[in-house]
Amino acid sequence: MTTRQIIELERTRRERKWLEKNHPLRQLFWECTLRCNLACRHCGSDCRKEAVVPDMPLDHFVPVLDDVAQMTDPADVLVNTVGGEPLVRPDIVECGRAITSRGFSWGTVTNGVLLDKQMLDRLLDAGLNTIAVSLDGLEPEHNWLRGNSFDGAMRAITLLAQSSRLIWDVITCVNQRNLGSLQQFKQYLIDHGVRKWRIFTIFPQGRAKLHPELFLSPEQYRQLMDFIATTRQQGEIDLSYSCEGFLGDYETVVRRYTYRCDAGTMTASVLANGDISGCMSIRAHYAQGNIYHDKFSDVWKNRFEQMRNRRWMKRDQCDKCKAWDWCVGGPFHLRGDQGEMLHCNYLTLCDKT
Repeated sequence: MTTRQIIELERTRRERKWLEKNHPLRQLFWECTLRCNLACRHCGSDCRKEAVVPDMPLDHFVPVLDDVAQMTDPADVLVNTVGGEPLVRPDIVECGRAITSRGFSWGTVTNGVLLDKQMLDRLLDAGLNTIAVSLDGLEPEHNWLRGNSFDGAMRAITLLAQSSRLIWDVITCVNQRNLGSLQQFKQYLIDHGVRKWRIFTIFPQGRAKLHPELFLSPEQYRQLMDFIATTRQQGEIDLSYSCEGFLGDYETVVRRYTYRCDAGTMTASVLANGDISGCMSIRAHYAQGNIYHDKFSDVWKNRFEQMRNRRWMKRDQCDKCKAWDWCVGGPFHLRGDQGEMLHCNYLTLCDKT
């Protein structure tokens, strides 16, 4: 690890301590539906066309927005509508308008299938600021993971490439099926006007647990990191790896930022059942309250101790880990209900087998 990397890691460590103490809310996810028009084999939420938990009515979420607007400047907070597939909500435009009319920025994540020009125009008129579209490789690899949705996703990406009113990017979940074609896929994205690209790896939650072929071996994981590092050096597309934990020598090389888990310090979520938690990637039960019997601002100000003081994570494989000061137990979404580590990407990179 270079001196420059260590300096940046120390800067981030000091910043994290400040955030743990002051926790300014900057991103709020709303799980506005658990319904989805697809049935992706890697879905961490195990979403289906008909959800056990019904969509949260907009008028149940509006008091949260009003509460947050009293707690902090709404211009500083990005409210992300996520799912499921947010566009299956018939009132998604009204949801967005309720968010932006209160001064918040509004973002969403979609599989793109329902995003035609009419829908995009309506979303823009309601104030949509940012959008991410999932595209998981070339057509055979994408359709294997997400069903026959490649054409729909590409129609959405083509529309976004023609728009100058949005910040947008493409999200790709890398697995054993699409790893070998990433170089070709990268050029495909560039040729179709994609300028920002995020890569995720898949963790063992939801339906993903049933498909071991979704998970990369240590050798494949290092191959992916090298691909991202090279792509970033080349500069033809702005590629960044997701917040999947501390990455050792790859820190400052494969992301736009140095690793830090912001769950509970800058990021919160309201789940479909009203639970208040950290980021939306957390599928284990770490609810800090519920909007139906707690005031969101009270929960944000006075709870989240598990996420703001992570000394309790220094156990098992973390106990003697030399990366502890920079990693602090890894991202919360890779912990189980009892706090057990489900997966460690740093140890995966260190594995030479």
